[in-house]
Amino acid sequence: MRISHEAIYQALYVQGRGALRRELVSCLRTGRALRVPRARTRGRGKRFVTPEVMISERPAEAAERAVPGHWEGDLIIGLNSSAIGTLVERSTRFTMLLHLAPMDGHGKEPRTRNSPALAGHGAEAVRDAIASSIQTLPNELRRSLTWDQGAEMAQHAQLRIDTGLQIYFCDPRSPWQRGTNENTNGLLRQYFPKGTDLSRHSSDDLAAVAAAINSRPRKTLAWRTPAEAFNGYLLSFDRQSVATLECELLDRTRF
Repeated sequence: MRISHEAIYQALYVQGRGALRRELVSCLRTGRALRVPRARTRGRGKRFVTPEVMISERPAEAAERAVPGHWEGDLIIGLNSSAIGTLVERSTRFTMLLHLAPMDGHGKEPRTRNSPALAGHGAEAVRDAIASSIQTLPNELRRSLTWDQGAEMAQHAQLRIDTGLQIYFCDPRSPWQRGTNENTNGLLRQYFPKGTDLSRHSSDDLAAVAAAINSRPRKTLAWRTPAEAFNGYLLSFDRQSVATLECELLDRTRF
């Protein structure tokens, strides 16, 4: 007689009415008391992620780092669901940190259904934080943003309208597709260790940490700092804008 592993799992979990008894859970390496068949998990996915916004549709210039203005983003999660948003420009490795302060009542009041996340990193809060930071830059430096499929980016369509950023999502369980951001988050953990309350850091604290990260010389930038590389692009775009304005004024004076 042959029996599949799925049948064995189902028999074990059915005995506990969908969950294993406590003494059995302690014997499992994963420690999971509940189990969902793989066939059911394959159908799961974020409703706001469509094929049009997957990383496979991102322009080649972003992957090659040939053109500035393509960003990667993520959240650093701390104690009590506190969080800090991170944005890293792929070409220069320039980093911006998003202050995501918890809302009033966080940790004191139960969250009601469909209400904003009191921890401060819900979809609307993250959308507004990204928009307020990225809109300080010229259009040439806000071309695209690549994120994982976290629920905090459920408002990506509105973010694209507000900022002009093209939003792209990584494949599930593929953090290497945001390698620049993952590496930067590792550096940031020196300042924001795991298991600490990130909500105690003010906007000024985040600005100071970002300045420290952006002042580190990088071998990939020929030992320039991200700040120097990023400022170089800013100056070049300013000169282009001035030249364009001068041409427009000359054209007007001719008539």
